[in-house]
Amino acid sequence: MQDPVNAKSKPKARSRARAAAGDADERPGLGPLDQALGFHLRLAQNASFKAFKRHTGAADLRPGWYAVLTIIHHNPGITPIALSRGSGRDKSTITPVLRDLLRDGLIRRGTIPTDKRSYALFLTEAGEERLASLAASAAAHDEELDAIVGDKKDELLRLLRRIVTVLD
Repeated sequence: MQDPVNAKSKPKARSRARAAAGDADERPGLGPLDQALGFHLRLAQNASFKAFKRHTGAADLRPGWYAVLTIIHHNPGITPIALSRGSGRDKSTITPVLRDLLRDGLIRRGTIPTDKRSYALFLTEAGEERLASLAASAAAHDEELDAIVGDKKDELLRLLRRIVTVLD
C-alpha cells in the first residue's frame, strides 16, 4: 500500500538541486496538497488578504477587521456571539480582534439591559471613518478579484457558500 502522505511527492532531481542551492524562486513540491481544495482555499485567502492590505496601505490592518467593522456597522448593538457567527470566527479568534478594535477606539461596548452576561457592540466615529476608508479599498480589491474569476463569480460564490453551509 502506498503512503498517502508521500504519494507523488518525490521532487525531481532538478528541483532537489535548486532547493539544495537555496533557489528562493523555487517552490517546494506539494505532494497531495497540490490537489487539496482546503489547502488552496487557505492559499487563496492569504493571497487575497495580502492584496487587500496592499490596497489599504495600512500596516496595522489585521485579518478580519474590515468584516467585523462592516457587520457591526450593519448590526449596531450586535453581541460578540452573534458577531462570531456572522463573521465565521469562533470565540477564541473574535476576542483578540474585538480587544484590538476596542483598544484602537474603533468600537465601543454598550450594555444589554436584558442580558448582564453579554454586551452590545457599536462603531465609534473613528470606527465609521476607518470603515469608510477600508470600504473604498475593499471595492478596488473586489474589482481585482472579479477580473480574476470573470464570469465564474456567481458559481464560485455559490460553491463557497455551499462549503460553509455543509461544513459549518
